[in-house]
Amino acid sequence: MLPISAVAVAITALLSMMLSLKVIGLRRKHRISVGDGGHEDLLRAIRTQTNLTEYAPITLLLLVCLEANGAPWYLVALPTISFLAGRLLHPVGMREDSSLSLRVLGMQLTIITIFTLAFFNILWVIWKTFM
Repeated sequence: MLPISAVAVAITALLSMMLSLKVIGLRRKHRISVGDGGHEDLLRAIRTQTNLTEYAPITLLLLVCLEANGAPWYLVALPTISFLAGRLLHPVGMREDSSLSLRVLGMQLTIITIFTLAFFNILWVIWKTFM
C-alpha cells in the first residue's frame, strides 16, 4: 500500500475538480467556450487550474516512486505536506484581491518540493542499491 501517496493524489484530484468547476462557472457566466474572452477573472481561473496540471503529475509521480521504493514515511510525508500547502496557497494568491506573496509562496513550496523529491528519489535508490 501507498497510503501517503494515495491521500496526496486524492486531495490533488479534489483540488483539480474544484478549480475546474470554477473555470466552468466563469465560462458559463461570460458565455465563452474557448479562451478567456478578455475577462481577467476567467484568465486567472484558467491559469490557476493549468498551473496545477503543470506541476501535479511530476510531483505525484515522484511521491509514488519514493513511497513505492520503501522510503521512510517521513521522507514521503514532509514533501507531501509541502506540496499540498503550496498547491492550496497558489489559488488563494491568484485571486484579484489577494497579495502576490501567497502566490509566490505557493510556487516556491511547489518548486522546492519537486527538487527535494527528485533528490530524495535519487539518493534513496542509490542507498538501497549500493549500501
